[in-house]
Amino acid sequence: MQENSRWTPPAGPLGRLTEAAAERARPLSRRLDALRDEALAAPPPPPFAAALRRGAHVAVIAEIKRRSPSKGSINEAIRAGERAALYEGAGARALSILTEPSAFGGDVADLSEVAARVRLPLLKKDFHVEEAQVWEARALGASALLLIARALPAERLAALVDLAIRIGVEPLVEVRSKQELAAALATPALLIGVNARDLETLVIDPEVTTRLIPAIPRDRVRIAESGLGAAADVVRAASIGADAVLVGSALSSASDPAALLRAMSSVPRPGVGDVAAREAPVPGAPGARDGGAA
Repeated sequence: MQENSRWTPPAGPLGRLTEAAAERARPLSRRLDALRDEALAAPPPPPFAAALRRGAHVAVIAEIKRRSPSKGSINEAIRAGERAALYEGAGARALSILTEPSAFGGDVADLSEVAARVRLPLLKKDFHVEEAQVWEARALGASALLLIARALPAERLAALVDLAIRIGVEPLVEVRSKQELAAALATPALLIGVNARDLETLVIDPEVTTRLIPAIPRDRVRIAESGLGAAADVVRAASIGADAVLVGSALSSASDPAALLRAMSSVPRPGVGDVAAREAPVPGAPGARDGGAA
């Protein structure tokens, strides 16, 4: 990806999925007033950033993932509620729920099912490009939602981040270049994810994570994404400063996902301060304690 200041629409799978998401958002936009009412009436979700910062070990965001553009079918038989309960019991600090239907086999019903089953904070993982999708995430009980910097002009990214924070959803901004990281850091988003996979080509480049995770300021939550298949990969992520990892395919395809998750969740975070500091909520975390809803 070129490092320049001029944004162009994404190509490849990311471009197609972003366009499809905009189409799916149109019916939501037509019922925006009702969505706002539902969102503002929903109870505050559990804080996401604070959950990742708590404790002495790297936090694992365990993802419910049936298929993907890069791997095809992974585990079509996954039942969202059952798998979420398994992940909660095995030490996941938060869950990622894919709601994109065509390439990932997800559904917004999965998010509702999981929210009713577990008490962990939930990330709504989809290709969010419209305001109505942000309101939908809040109405469905999501603690956080994904915003992909490459998929959005900087001004649009900033606007969606501000809306999410205002209504009590924590934005996780995903980046994979210095330019995208600069756009993310220009917003108040606490959650910054670095995706080793280029969603335009589907190629994984671990050097992207190695280069960008240390460049994220410590007042943000640093999340490593993609290419994490074993506890050793989490150790490497911790060594460059990751606070958390997001793991999908490896857990979804594992013969014993609980054992793999327990191993990944046992990796210490180097340089963590005293216990009291570790247990304290992240200052200013959107939605913390008071719910953060407008």
